[in-house]
Amino acid sequence: MTGEIALGGVYVPTLLLLALVALILSWGVTRLIGAFGLYRFLAYRAAVDLSIFVLMLGALVILVPALGIRL
Repeated sequence: MTGEIALGGVYVPTLLLLALVALILSWGVTRLIGAFGLYRFLAYRAAVDLSIFVLMLGALVILVPALGIRL
């Protein structure tokens, strides 16, 4: 995986793009958790939301090169 991607002549870090994808995915997961009412079993919602984002970002960082997706 290279360190940067050129989008319209602007170099954007690959990690920034992966973080945006992880943010969208974690937003969807937190919406599902909220829809099923699972937050009532958790003490700190913000910590859970942050943990979900970090897990999504870590999974993307590992899976994107493993799947052969070139960014």
